[in-house]
Amino acid sequence: MNKIEQLYEGKAKKVYSTEDPNVVIVSYKDDATAFDGLKKGTITGKGAINNQMTNYLMQQLEKAGVPTHFVEELSERETAVKKVSIVPLEVIIRNISAGSFAKRYGVEEGIVFDEPTIEFSYKNDDLHDPLINSYHAVALKLATWDEIDTIKKYAFQVNDFLKKTLAECGVTLVDFKLEFGKTADGAIVLADEISPDTCRFWDSKTGEKLDKDRFRRDLGNVEGAYQEMARRLLGK
Repeated sequence: MNKIEQLYEGKAKKVYSTEDPNVVIVSYKDDATAFDGLKKGTITGKGAINNQMTNYLMQQLEKAGVPTHFVEELSERETAVKKVSIVPLEVIIRNISAGSFAKRYGVEEGIVFDEPTIEFSYKNDDLHDPLINSYHAVALKLATWDEIDTIKKYAFQVNDFLKKTLAECGVTLVDFKLEFGKTADGAIVLADEISPDTCRFWDSKTGEKLDKDRFRRDLGNVEGAYQEMARRLLGK
């Protein structure tokens, strides 16, 4: 499978067309951003880790009944995926209070919820990805009720799977962001990535942060945190 033309470049990835109109190649970068792009930097090796971790988890999720866009890992940084139209909703599942949730509602970090929460953000850089509810999403024709129900079902399935898988690695899943896309035939599938860029991972014993918060908050040893997650989850 060959890259033909660059279709898109985002904060963390580039996307290329291929000879197959229904398949694109995603190439992961080491670039890092935070706070709506106000903070920029590089996390050496992150692209390779995020790519391989995402591919491993998506293949496991497929077996668990969650359809994804994954097709084939081509190299440590590049993967062939189904071409999808992204549903413009960021789907956030939270198991523990942290980050913007704690700040928004004036609570401390680390409160374990009785059950997971879900929230949506309207995926729009110009508007800074504002929070949105499902009624707004339907009114704005971002998704149908059936699509939202499907997305919610899959999101909670992903949460159940990730919590169990990570617990076995000594990691607590605090929260994470998902994106979904529609294939050419209209099916909803999990897209984007699952990585330390899009999840909060805390060491189950020490509470040490093993994710992008180390970059956001200038905690140091950012590369080490990503490498530790790769070691625990992938054995690398």
